[in-house]
Amino acid sequence: MGGLLLPHSLPATTHGGKSLIISFAAASSSTTTTDFFPKPTFLVQPNYGSAISTGFIMRTTAQFFPSVLPCRHFLLRGARGVQFGARSTSASVQPVTEEVEDKSKDVPMSGDSIRQRFLDFYASRGHKVLPSASLVPEDPTVLLTIAGMLQFKPIFLGKVPRQVPCAATSQKCIRTNDVENVGRTARHHTFFEMLGNFSFGDYFKKEAIQWAWELSTIEFGLPTNRLWISVYEDDDEAFEIWNKEVGVPVERIKRMGAEDNFWTSGVTGPCGPCSEIYYDFHPERGYLDVDLGDDTRFIEFYNLVFMQYNKKDDGSLEPLKQKNIDTGLGLERMARILQKVPNNYETDLIFPIIEKAAELANVSYALSDDRTKLNLKIIGDHLRAIVYLISDGVFPSNIGRGYVVRRLIRRAVRTGRLLGIKGDGRGNLEEAFLPSIAEKVIELSTHIDLDVKARAPRILEELKREELRFVQTLERGEKLLEEMLAGALSSACENGSVPCLSGKDAFLLYDTYGFPVEITTEVAEERGVSVDMKGFDIEMENQRRQSQAAHNVVKLSVDNSAELAEKIPDTEFVGYDTLSARAVVESLLVNGKPVIKVSEGSDVEVLLDRTPFYAESGGQIGDHGFLYVTQGTDQQTAVVEIKDVKKSLGNVFVHKGTIREGSLEVGREVEAMVDPKLRHRAKVHHTATHLLQAALKQVIGQETSQAGSLVAFDRLRFDFNFHRPLLDMELEEIEGLINKWIGGGTILQTKVMPLTDAKRAGAIAMFGEKYGEEVRVVEVPGVSMELCSGTHVHNTSEIRAFKIISEQGIASGIRRIEAVAGEAFIEYINARDSHMKHLCSTLKVKAEDVTARVESLLEELRAARNEVANLRAKAAVYKASTMSSKAFTVGTSKKIRVLVEDMDDMDADSLKSAAEYLVDAFQDPAAVILGSRPDEGKVSLIAAFTPEVVNLGIQAGKFIGSIAKLCGGGGGGRPNFAQAGGRKPENLSSALEKAQSDLISILSEKASGISTSGN
Repeated sequence: MGGLLLPHSLPATTHGGKSLIISFAAASSSTTTTDFFPKPTFLVQPNYGSAISTGFIMRTTAQFFPSVLPCRHFLLRGARGVQFGARSTSASVQPVTEEVEDKSKDVPMSGDSIRQRFLDFYASRGHKVLPSASLVPEDPTVLLTIAGMLQFKPIFLGKVPRQVPCAATSQKCIRTNDVENVGRTARHHTFFEMLGNFSFGDYFKKEAIQWAWELSTIEFGLPTNRLWISVYEDDDEAFEIWNKEVGVPVERIKRMGAEDNFWTSGVTGPCGPCSEIYYDFHPERGYLDVDLGDDTRFIEFYNLVFMQYNKKDDGSLEPLKQKNIDTGLGLERMARILQKVPNNYETDLIFPIIEKAAELANVSYALSDDRTKLNLKIIGDHLRAIVYLISDGVFPSNIGRGYVVRRLIRRAVRTGRLLGIKGDGRGNLEEAFLPSIAEKVIELSTHIDLDVKARAPRILEELKREELRFVQTLERGEKLLEEMLAGALSSACENGSVPCLSGKDAFLLYDTYGFPVEITTEVAEERGVSVDMKGFDIEMENQRRQSQAAHNVVKLSVDNSAELAEKIPDTEFVGYDTLSARAVVESLLVNGKPVIKVSEGSDVEVLLDRTPFYAESGGQIGDHGFLYVTQGTDQQTAVVEIKDVKKSLGNVFVHKGTIREGSLEVGREVEAMVDPKLRHRAKVHHTATHLLQAALKQVIGQETSQAGSLVAFDRLRFDFNFHRPLLDMELEEIEGLINKWIGGGTILQTKVMPLTDAKRAGAIAMFGEKYGEEVRVVEVPGVSMELCSGTHVHNTSEIRAFKIISEQGIASGIRRIEAVAGEAFIEYINARDSHMKHLCSTLKVKAEDVTARVESLLEELRAARNEVANLRAKAAVYKASTMSSKAFTVGTSKKIRVLVEDMDDMDADSLKSAAEYLVDAFQDPAAVILGSRPDEGKVSLIAAFTPEVVNLGIQAGKFIGSIAKLCGGGGGGRPNFAQAGGRKPENLSSALEKAQSDLISILSEKASGISTSGN
């Protein structure tokens, strides 16, 4: 048999769309270890859009469905996937031999399989497999989650106790500091997955190194002669483990300096040497002059950080009390190695997205030139980042994380235009194309983040809206480019130089309007204008440096809180069941420093062993109340007023207050009492917030979700994702639903259950909250079910009533509702009623007639203002007529009448009327400049030129703008008429003198001669 045809139900195509026939001859051919991309041995391809990547990639049933055809690793190792398995006290490692078979050639692994096998490998060695954290980190020092260790930062610092001795994760990460390298190199991405194993004071260097080697060579079957090691130049311990215990030859272990192999978190804080494993694509090049940074030969895929020191302010290193391990294995990089493709983009993690983009662009990736492939890679990469960011609640805006998303979307849109993509691929040429590609990203998300598919409608809608909005911006950019090119040509004509568009202008088009510099260059060349690419590159580099400095550092520091965490246990919260409790003072802090005793009048932070006070979390503010110290049965010796409670150091409650009477000492027993009225207000508003979210989902769509909240004593605030203002009828429907549920008198149910069970039951997670394995579920039966640690009413009837007081937008795609309920509702209604009674009394009308009376008064006010404006205009014209005699003439061959005057406190509108009168009264040519001080700290300026003056090449907008700068302002307008303003009225006289001097100079030159005779 010459070949094997794929089943009819399976696609049989290459990247170029040609039929794929797999020859059995490939299976019998031998492949040496020096082959960069060994030929595939066999291919069965279920439900996948393309069979190979540029003729090299091979995908198997086991690759996409590992449970269908388990690879031999699963068969040999037996049952796997246990979260906590027995771990031997010392790691065993297969000795290195240069003849180790390249097992990675047998069955290429899918990205999903690599991820799962990594987690299973470490689970079998006692690691707790934990879920990926959100791309929005809790750490305020970092914009986005840029590393797998970020969620463990408090543990590394000793600020919170470890929950497990060691863990393994597959963490979603975003890095945009090298965005310009995306697609240009084989390995740079904005979105990537970092596989990591972490030890929190458990195992250290020896086990980390040995397990990394076993994972690489046995679990993933990488040939040992292709693996190189880097160690820190002074880390003899790591060198010895790699060489003596693992058996890596000395010639394949490279000592490197601190810049490459010593990890620091910042100027101070935890740090330590690191060691990296590199894969060698070309071992035939030998050992002479090897550079591990050579991307054409090596790729670093596993980084081991040995966190063993604390860097002090003076730069000295001291050993950490708890030595930790932080590792990172790049999933995309390992997939590239095991799937034997030329770059990360052609792995099964990204290539299906690229194929979708190629389909929309009507091109073949395999047959495309390098520029087209680059653009397809950019789209494949950026769409992954965009989808996962939006899924995690980051929406396009002009600040912070939202700006990162907006930039990526704009870059993807303009790249799609370069590829010639038009429409959504379904015949709608005016529709957005990004949602069509995002659907493929969502399809591939199953094993990365289960929430992405649930949030798909919201993601696609946001992408569509942002893309269509940006297309309009691009069109404005095209108009601006045309103006810039015209200006460059005009300037070159005047100066006799070669027309050139500045680098700053090209960067403005790129950065603000999303205009690709390639298009800018192409259009400019068609008009005979060059582009200052050197200047453009300088602007781009400046932005890159700023981005890198701002977004690519995880800051850690060791402080007194680490010691405090060791001494203070978690606070026992008893506030669900009682509002008062006896407790012992564990610690006192003044200005953040521990003290033994605090006296009357001092502000203090009190740490108790147990408390009924709720600490701020989940949007609900902390309780208020008192701590009482008593002697005997009822004699009070100290009173502490508590005004806030927050969580710190993990689950330690910090009660912030003031000593009102007596003094307080560490070790004292106190009676902690929560203010019951304020607690009830918080409970009412918290339950009302749950009802509000349920009502929003019912009225405007299930895809809407929470983006923030505040549960206070006097009101509630709820932020949610939605693309437009709510209609009045929608707000009324929401209020009606909530008040109906309140009136229904439903008893709430609270349960503690495993997180997986809660999610399976349909419980909604609160925005920004981090959950453990056991969670508290608050349910209003038939209405709402949420994961929530907050306090709630027992029965919805306790809420009494609910009222929305405002609805507004706070960011692109984010709306905010403020509302009141319970006692706050009564106060709000009473206040409104009081205001209405006062209005009725003032206006001498009934409540139902207030609107009509106010509208009548407004109409009268508008009429009066118009009358005043007309009178002021007439007064301005009269004053201008008296000023006209002060005009003088400039020029001999062509006499131009000029008037520059200070009009005292004339307002801007009247100033305009005066200038219009004068320029009409004077015969053409004429130029009028007027200035005034309409209010304290304000300047108004007007320039009015007749047509002949404009024809001389003098523009009113440019002229008055330069004069306004002297008054601390600016402005502009048409060539014949322009207005400006300023904030320095004390400079007006000198500015008008400058205006007169400049006018005389310019006009005399244009009109050939000067005459300054009177009228």
